[in-house]
Amino acid sequence: MRDVTIGQYYPARSLVHRADPRFKMVIMILYMVMVFFCESFFSFAFLTVFVIATILLSRVPPLKVLKGLKMILIVLLLTTALMMVFYADADSAPLAEWGIFHIYLSGIYASLKLAWRLLLLVLLPTLLTLTTTPTEICDGIESLLTPLKLIRLPVHELALIMSIALRLIPTLIEETDKIMNAQKSRGAAFESRNPFKKIKAMLPVLIPLFVSSFRRADDLADAMDSRCYRGAKGRTRMKVMRPHAGDFIALLGWCAIFVCILFLKYNWLGWSFIPLLGI
Repeated sequence: MRDVTIGQYYPARSLVHRADPRFKMVIMILYMVMVFFCESFFSFAFLTVFVIATILLSRVPPLKVLKGLKMILIVLLLTTALMMVFYADADSAPLAEWGIFHIYLSGIYASLKLAWRLLLLVLLPTLLTLTTTPTEICDGIESLLTPLKLIRLPVHELALIMSIALRLIPTLIEETDKIMNAQKSRGAAFESRNPFKKIKAMLPVLIPLFVSSFRRADDLADAMDSRCYRGAKGRTRMKVMRPHAGDFIALLGWCAIFVCILFLKYNWLGWSFIPLLGI
């Protein structure tokens, strides 16, 4: 459970940490759209180079970022394996056959691209939470959603809920570890290879975890009431967000990368060497 990195902030002095959270979120949305436009291995490798450069620029240990991949490792392997054996290609002969299962070369390529896409979709969002505090995320979301106040949407409350959820993830992980250790000392079969025993052993963990979560929610509500919290009206911020030149340069840089990805996909100028990169 301690391998979950979502919601954990890693303090460091870097350009990524100092960047405006609003620009980081806009770049993140742009990046996630960009990943779905990648189709060739060259475009995936091209985007991965900039992702690695961003991770190194953030001064967050790469192993810390890679821990976020453990959450999706089983899903990643299962999805890749299923796509590989069930992929159908009528234009080529299969490399191997086992009954209804067929493995094609194009199926291997497609499953590798799917795995690469899932990895990219996890890496940079993980870096966002590692380099941005929950308070900055809350303020950034509220600022970006400000136009929705015109239709009377409770933007501040929505941003506050998301911030509290992110802030409580590490706390709940720590609480889960404590409960699991307590249940192990009572003979819980968490290490059993029988999946039914594992599911049965998780019940004594989930019930105390839910009770603890509701208790923490009540304590948080009492703490907010005792500090006279009455919503967003009239509230100010201790740190006012002001964008810098580096934020605009970073946004323009990622927009340029997006244009390159689109060019690799659609080849608007009809250059002959682009199809050679399109495996």
